[in-house]
Parts: sequence; structure tokens; C-alpha cells
Amino acid sequence: MARPAAVSPDQIRTTVLAMLAEAEVNSDHPPPTPERFRKVVSVRKLRARLGAGDPTMLSRVLNTIEAEVVHAGLAQVAIPGLPDPIAEQMRALWQAAVAVQLDDVARLRDEATKAAEASDASRRDADLRTEMLRVELAELRAQLSARDGDLANLRADCRSLTERAETLRASAAGLQAELDTVTSTLAQTRQMHADEFAAVHARYEGLSRQLLQETEHQRHALQAERERLSGQIAQAQERVAALEGLRDRLLTELAGERDAHQRAAAEAAALTTVVAEQRALLQTMQEGARRLVSATPGRHRRTPAASTPTATPSPDGASARRKAR
Repeated sequence: MARPAAVSPDQIRTTVLAMLAEAEVNSDHPPPTPERFRKVVSVRKLRARLGAGDPTMLSRVLNTIEAEVVHAGLAQVAIPGLPDPIAEQMRALWQAAVAVQLDDVARLRDEATKAAEASDASRRDADLRTEMLRVELAELRAQLSARDGDLANLRADCRSLTERAETLRASAAGLQAELDTVTSTLAQTRQMHADEFAAVHARYEGLSRQLLQETEHQRHALQAERERLSGQIAQAQERVAALEGLRDRLLTELAGERDAHQRAAAEAAALTTVVAEQRALLQTMQEGARRLVSATPGRHRRTPAASTPTATPSPDGASARRKAR
């Protein structure tokens, strides 16, 4: 199925006439000639004005319009034999009609744009709903496949359980016969045990009372031991609390010692910098003294005395060394 054209020949014709009318209004040139028609209206300009269209179809329709407009006499609006005022009026009338048509074209374009936007929104909504339905259908198919698998497994389990039930039913019948036999034997054994129990109960009643007395004594001893352990637990909890307080205090002292260590490291770095600066200054002064001695040989003996103060450490160096110590 062929794809429909984005624009119709009527829309192309209306747009071309509007472009020609704008060119007539904005200039004082006579009606369009073939050269001026191609200069004002081209396939590229027409496609940009319409916003869509096949270049081949636009070129074909544009050739037809050119034949109708230029070669059919629109270029000769000033008809021979008509007075100039009437020709001007006819030209003004034609321009007014083209302007009205241009307004209609703009209105139709706006309506078409709004309709296209509405249709695009509807299409997007429909695509979204279709995609959602497709996803739901895929999920339902997956669930159905999972349920089919579960149903097959359940059927297999049901067959297995049925066979097992038949086997267990047969076993139950045999066990029931054995149970009847064992029940009769158990009744006889219970009677014998009842007689023996009566004899044993009469014989060991005194031992039962003695056992009760010993159990009561052990209960009291257990209660006393529990109270003693409760006291020890309370003491242990107090010691734990004290140890936790000691731990917190030691952690605080450790943090203080760490801060002091960091400050001492910073002071040592500062001291190192000061010592390097003093050494550099001392070397500079010694070099100056040597140059002075080499320049004045007669004052050679005074130079050591004059350079002696340079070896004296500055108060800043002394304070830095005290801080380092």
C-alpha cells in the first residue's frame, strides 16, 4: 500500500500563490516572470514553507502551477486595452484575495497542526496502552506456563501419592492385625504390671516419703545457691560498669596524648624550618665575611671578632630548641 502524500496539490497551489503575493506586496516589481517565479518559489522554499512533502511531487506540481500562472497570463495582469487605474484596481483586488486565502491557509495550517498533535497524542496513548497490554499478556502467558508446569507436577505427585496410599493401606491392614494381637498381649501385661505395681507401691512407700524430704532439702539448697549467684552477678555488673568508666577515661587520655603528639610533631617541623633558615643565614654571613676579608687584607685579624656574633644563636632558635626538648 502506497504511503499517502503529506500535502495535497491544493495546499501546494495555495502556498505558492501566497508566496507570490508576499513577493508582490514586499516589492515594486511587476507580476512574476518565469525567472522571477523560480527565484521566489523553489522546491526547497516550498518544502520549508509546507513543513513536509516529497520533493519529486512538489517539483511536478510546481511546474504545473508555473505553466498556469506564468504562461497562462498571470504575468500579464496588465491586460492590453485596460486603463491603468482599472489594472491597478484589479491587481489590488487580486492581492486582497490572495491575502484572504493566505489567512485561510494559515488558519487551516494551525487547525491541521493541532489535529496532528492531537492524533499524535492519541497514537502515543494507544501505543502505550498496547505496550502495556502486550506486557500484561506476556506476563499472563508466563504465569499460565508456570501453572501448567505446576499442574503437571501436581498430577505426577498425585499419582505417586495414590500408589503410596494403596501400599500404606495394605500395610495398615497387616499392622491392624498385629495391633489386635499386641493389644490383647498388652492388656494381659498391664494386669500383671498393675499387680506388681501395687506390691512395689506398698513396699516402697516409705522410700517415696524419704525422696520427697531429700527433694525439699535440695530445693532449699538450690534457692540459697541462686541467691548467692545473684549477688555475685550484681557485683560483676558493678565491676563491669567501673571498668567501662575506666576504659572511657583511658580513651579520653589517649586522645589527648594523640593531640599532644600531633602538636609536638608540628612544633618539630617548625623547629626544623627555623634551623634551616638559621643555617642558611649563617652561611650567607660567613661568605660575606670571607669576601670582606679577601677585599681588605689589612683588617684580617678583626674579621673573626666581627663575625663572632653571627655564630650566636638567635632567641627564636633557642626557644625552638627548648620546645623540641
